Amino acid sequence: MDYPGFEQFIKASFPQVTPKQLEMFRKMEPAYRDWNSKINVISRKDIDGLYDHHILHSLAIAEYLKERRPESYEDFLSDCSGLKVLDLGTGGGFPGIPLAVLFPGVSFVLCDSIRKKTIVAEEISRTLGLENVSVVNARAESLGMKLDYVVSRAVASLEDFYPWVKGCYSKSILYLKGGNVNDEISTLMARHRMAKGSVSSWKVDSWLDDPYFENKFVLEIK
Repeated sequence: MDYPGFEQFIKASFPQVTPKQLEMFRKMEPAYRDWNSKINVISRKDIDGLYDHHILHSLAIAEYLKERRPESYEDFLSDCSGLKVLDLGTGGGFPGIPLAVLFPGVSFVLCDSIRKKTIVAEEISRTLGLENVSVVNARAESLGMKLDYVVSRAVASLEDFYPWVKGCYSKSILYLKGGNVNDEISTLMARHRMAKGSVSSWKVDSWLDDPYFENKFVLEIK
């Protein structure tokens, strides 16, 4: 997907998007291409899929909120909600940076244990002029902070990921995950004795009609 196709799609999905935000999205491609040539944070064979496979995939969290949690979506849109979100295992800034562009009133902490990846996230954020993003080079266990939401994109199995952030959030985890998620959800719920309904799933390809997103989900852990 090229930028004009992305812009058309994003305007239809999120009518509130402003020219300033669209310009930030436009700047992402040259910025990521430049940094990816120095520090490989996106597969070089997939850099041409930046807008659909990475940016739109990240924004699937926003679409999930709009479709399934409209009250939470309105909070994310509000400039005075004071929401704080941790993106754990952000890599080069996914899903945190696209979400930070779409939700300028929300504060995002982008965390990764690999320094060269946080360098990319820092520089992309600076290039875009994002004032609601801070980047931390640390392991999850050392953060010692509590935020409203945790977001992440398939950095580990649910069983491994959940203990890293348990107690770090007050509302929910919004996790982009692929594969056989039902088995992972069952294991997680049994191990941590979660009540029925604590974990919900939403198919990304219900929004992004592309074979790439088959068996990819937004999972919410309350």
